[in-house]
Amino acid sequence: MASGKTIKKVLIVLGSPNSASGELSSISKSRLDRCLDLFEKESLVLCTGGWGPHFNTADYPHAHYAKTYLIQKGLLEHAFLDFALSKNTVDDAVKVKTILSALKDDVSLTIITSGYHLVRVKLIFNEILEGFAMQFVGVSCKLDKDEYDALLAHEKKAVAAILENGLYY
Repeated sequence: MASGKTIKKVLIVLGSPNSASGELSSISKSRLDRCLDLFEKESLVLCTGGWGPHFNTADYPHAHYAKTYLIQKGLLEHAFLDFALSKNTVDDAVKVKTILSALKDDVSLTIITSGYHLVRVKLIFNEILEGFAMQFVGVSCKLDKDEYDALLAHEKKAVAAILENGLYY
């Protein structure tokens, strides 16, 4: 490698709903479980999600509950980067970029989200984190048909808005 720097693998787990008491949704757990599957020694984990009426009204940011879950499953404290205390997916990418810019190492990013959210995540992250080496992982989760259809409809509408209007950040 010309730069002589090491390349750090960073697993970015995008936030998703939790209850008012901080209990993670099945969507959240499916993303976090995939993070555990992909984690290797020396990987770093970046959890996103602050507060928002549509995903977290609990006392702590969503990223706190995500990190707690991963630590309970065996990850160690030193594997975590700062939280990206974001309000939505565009904010995820903006805050992630700020956190990554503070790292001394070159990074390879794995962005973990849900399958239904993948198209929008790719649009957003490819623009905001242009130049970063990225791979995207879309996980499935157990949702009833009505809930899944509603999420898919929301995603199609959001992607159409990005394609028509671009991103604002």
